[in-house]
Parts: sequence; C-alpha cells; structure tokens
Amino acid sequence: MRLFHLSDLHIGLKLLNRDMREDQEYILERVAALAAEKKPDVVLIAGDIYDKSVPSAEAVEVFDRFVGQLREAVPEAAVMMISGNHDSASRVDCFRGILSGQGLYMIGKPPVRKGEKMERVTLEDAYGRVHFYLLPFVKPGMVRDITGTREDGSLLSYHEALKKLMEREDIEASERNVFVSHQFYVPAGKSAGEVERMDSEIRTVGNIDEVGAELLDVFDYAALGHIHRPMKVGGERARYCGTPLAASVSEAGQEKAILMVDLEEKGKVTVTPLPLVPLRKVTVIKGKLEDVLEQSCEDYVSVLLTDKVDLDVIDMKERLHLAFPNLLEIRRETERRADYGGEADREILLDPFELCCLFLKDMDAEEEKIITDIINMVKGEV
Repeated sequence: MRLFHLSDLHIGLKLLNRDMREDQEYILERVAALAAEKKPDVVLIAGDIYDKSVPSAEAVEVFDRFVGQLREAVPEAAVMMISGNHDSASRVDCFRGILSGQGLYMIGKPPVRKGEKMERVTLEDAYGRVHFYLLPFVKPGMVRDITGTREDGSLLSYHEALKKLMEREDIEASERNVFVSHQFYVPAGKSAGEVERMDSEIRTVGNIDEVGAELLDVFDYAALGHIHRPMKVGGERARYCGTPLAASVSEAGQEKAILMVDLEEKGKVTVTPLPLVPLRKVTVIKGKLEDVLEQSCEDYVSVLLTDKVDLDVIDMKERLHLAFPNLLEIRRETERRADYGGEADREILLDPFELCCLFLKDMDAEEEKIITDIINMVKGEV
C-alpha cells in the first residue's frame, strides 16, 4: 500500500505580509501532479490545513480546489486529514460522517467522551489489513473526561494524556498500523530544547507540550505534523515531513518534499522523499549593498546589509525593491561595541517566563509552575 505523507499546508499564510496564494496553489498543483504519477492509495495530511482557525474565503477556495485535484489525480485513493493547532476542530469536523462515505476522512475533534476512541480507518491490500489511527491536535484539557487527572486533581501532561489515549485503543500488533498525529514528539535521547524549531511554529513556555517518541513504537509508520522542517523521530518509521512551502525566513534553504511511504508485509516500510520545487524560493542574501544588488532575482528575499557606513535610506530601499521584486525585508547588521560594564552591547531577547523570573526573583518550583500555567493560558496553549 502506497501512502503520501503531507502536513502543515498553512493555506492562507502570509509571509511577512506577503500574500502566498499563488505560491500555495502552485505547490498544491505539484502535489496533485505527483499523485497522478505515483498513484498513492492513501493521501495523509497531518494537520494545520489552514493557517488560521477562521480561514478566509480565498483560503477555503484554494483547499477546495486542491481536494478536487487530488480526486481527479487518484479517484480511488482515500484522503485522510486531521486538524492541527492552527485549525478549527469544529470546522474540519463538519460533515465528517457524510464525507467518510466518499473516502474523504476529515477528522477535527479527538475523542472527548467516555466510550469514544480515535477515528480508525481500515483498508486492505495484498498483504492484509492496514489500520489508520487519526488523532487531531490534543491538549490535556480537551480529553480530561476520558483520561482523568492526577491524584492531586491537576491536569495530566501532554505525554501522560496521549499515553492514556493510546492505551484505550485495541491495537492489533500482528497487523500493520499507521498513526496520523499533530503534536510535538521529541526524538528518543533528545531533550525538547535540542530540537530545532522554526520561527513560524507556535511554541509553549517550558516546552510543556512535548511528548516522548516511544509512544509511537507500536505503529508501523507515524505520519507526523507540527514541526516545519523534515525530521525523523526515532528511525525511519516515525517522521515529520515538514511544510510543503517555507512558512518563515528561518526555513530559507530547506529542501521541501512529500514523503512517499510504501507498506509491504508487516515490518517492511520504505520511505522516499519526493522533492517539491517552489514557484519562488525563500532566500537570505547577506553582504554590502552593492554586492547584494548584483544578486538580483525573483525569489522571496530577506536582505541583511553589512555596510558599516550610513546609507541613503530612500535610495537604498528603491534600489533593493527594483533588484528584488519580491523583497520581504531589509535588515542591517549592527556592529558590536565595547561595553565597559563588562558585557558586549547586544539585544537580549527573553521569553515571558524569563521576564517573570527576573522581575519576581527567588520563586520556588510551585510558584514557577503557576507562572508557567498562567503564561500558557494567556497564549491559548493549555
């Protein structure tokens, strides 16, 4: 059975206020063209279909067109997708029962009531059955009624909540099982702080949303979404495919791809990246103004000027916009100066938790937990 693994489409995204509709339509057409060529039996989209929970009419139109293109390219294929943290679970869940009868599984809400389990879709091929477990983005508070709480009444951690959700499933280890999930899974042997994150990703204070990758060991393949760069999570069988298009300047230079997954008999899985070449790349160009201007191109460009002398701002902007029609931003590299107080003159960026610690001082572990919970609640991450 052949699978296409996609995630984090972020339809409707604006890159530094630059409308990306043309670029997104182009790359989604490429996905459909690759589907027509490679003939997957299943297309998996692991969350963040849209960039906003209330997508614009234009974004919905782009997505509708993409689904139509997939249907035309591989009319017999099942299309399975889940909601991510950027999506509205209720909107993705709309017409869920009707669409599933057409081979289109749009799963917005996780199990939230006792008796409910993960959405499971079972398909067959020459080697037997394949079970697909579809779990949308989950916060511990969403599933509290079925996972319970700790003995002191506090919410379970993200890891604890997902572990309890997994334990409720009747996973047949002798058959092939595929998991589709949109969470922050930390590779075995690494801490959350060691995982490179992109600027376009939403992160929680203290990485409280981390989930241990060992929970994925029971599956033959885990199609993951949420991390914006391609990444393996403990071997070949649990992977983030990354965004199909760069969603921030921090993704400049990344090679984007669909992951084509071939499932044969139990235990035999082959993963092949299928490169996605964008209409326009995201590029960072660094150097003196005159050297930068010589690199004129149509890409989305972030310019970092290293000139030490003052520049005519109006003339500089006009010349750069002429050289780079899709200019995203202009930055200046600041010269570091001596600080006779003992530190180099630099900009120090602190997250909200660090600022609170500096202001309140001498907090104990319980007080730090309270501050972390408050900050994450304000950010909408609890």
